[in-house]
Amino acid sequence: MSGIFDLLQGPMGEIIMDGISSQLGTDKSKAQSALSAAIPMLMGALKKNASDPSKASGLFEALMNKHDGSIFEKAADIFGGGFVNDDVVEDGDKILGHVLGEKKEIIAAALSKKAGLDTGSALNILKMAAPMVMGMLGKQARENRVSNPMDLTNIIGTMLGGHSAAQEDMSFVERLLDQDGDGSIIDDLFNMGRKFFGR
Repeated sequence: MSGIFDLLQGPMGEIIMDGISSQLGTDKSKAQSALSAAIPMLMGALKKNASDPSKASGLFEALMNKHDGSIFEKAADIFGGGFVNDDVVEDGDKILGHVLGEKKEIIAAALSKKAGLDTGSALNILKMAAPMVMGMLGKQARENRVSNPMDLTNIIGTMLGGHSAAQEDMSFVERLLDQDGDGSIIDDLFNMGRKFFGR
């Protein structure tokens, strides 16, 4: 089973990065660094959702009904031409709403700090990355004939391959989303994230 970073290597990855960097108005290396951080962060949020029976069924339904991996087959249309398709960005925003909820801005702030982008650009990276992550998860779920929503956590765990730094980013967001939302979330973020931000 190839990981999502493997899929983004080669010509297709170049098309995607060209579109994202043009959309953000930043250089490709910074966009690539931001995307490399955004993907595992989103996967951490998806894994947390998939481990909750009340949310796993909704995630599974979305994967089976919409996110089948075809986004990668249409990469040239979606990310080509110096911009990212508006429908995909809008879909990404909806995904973030479902997966991150009220902590969407907190996760964007974490990505902003890690990738050296302003918060608005970090949020846009998350919006563009979300449909790709969902597409890959849906593709893997189909290939592995997943029928139980709770089995999605196993698929998510394999999607990063052997990238240890990405695994750490994923775990970081899982811990962040476990915070109690008592008003000290920003303090919690930076206390938890010293090692994360220092990389």
